[in-house]
Amino acid sequence: MSLIRKLNGIEPKYGSDCWFAETSVVIGDVTMGHHCTVWYNAVVRGDVNSITIGDYTNIQDGAIIHCTYQKAATVIGNRVSIGHNAIVHGCTLEDNVLIGMGAIVMDHVVVKSGSIIGAGAIVLENTIIEPNSIYVGNPARKVKEIGEKGLGMIERTADNYVKYAGWFKE
Repeated sequence: MSLIRKLNGIEPKYGSDCWFAETSVVIGDVTMGHHCTVWYNAVVRGDVNSITIGDYTNIQDGAIIHCTYQKAATVIGNRVSIGHNAIVHGCTLEDNVLIGMGAIVMDHVVVKSGSIIGAGAIVLENTIIEPNSIYVGNPARKVKEIGEKGLGMIERTADNYVKYAGWFKE
C-alpha cells in the first residue's frame, strides 16, 4: 500500500479517481487534482514547501517531486506527464507538458504550456521554457517548435496513464 503521510499537521489532499502504486510516497503539503496517478517508487514530498498538482497528471516510476524550503514551491498543471526517474524541483509546469525520462527541472523554472522537456535534459534554475517548444540537452536548449504531432503525444500520454491505472484497479 502506498505511503500517504501527514507531516507537521498537514495531510495530502487528492481528488477523485486518483491511483497510487503500492510503493509510491506522498507526504505533507500536497494538493492533487482528479484522475492523477503516482507510480512505483515515485515520491511527492511536500515537507518543506507546498506542491500543487492539477487534474489528469501522472508521476511515473521513480520520479521525484520536491520543493525548496521558504524559497520555491512546486506547481504542476493539468495533463502533465512526468517521466520515469525525472526530478521536478521547486518549479512551475503549466498545463499539457511532458517531462522526459531522467530529466531534471530545477528551482524557479517555468515550463509553459504545450512543451516537452526531452529525456535526460537538465533545465537550469530560473529558465523560462517557451510555450509549444521542445527543449533537450544539458543545459536544456530549444531545438524546435512542437507542432501538432508533439501536442498529440502529450495528450495521448496523459490519457494513457489514466487508462493504465484502470488496469491496476481491477
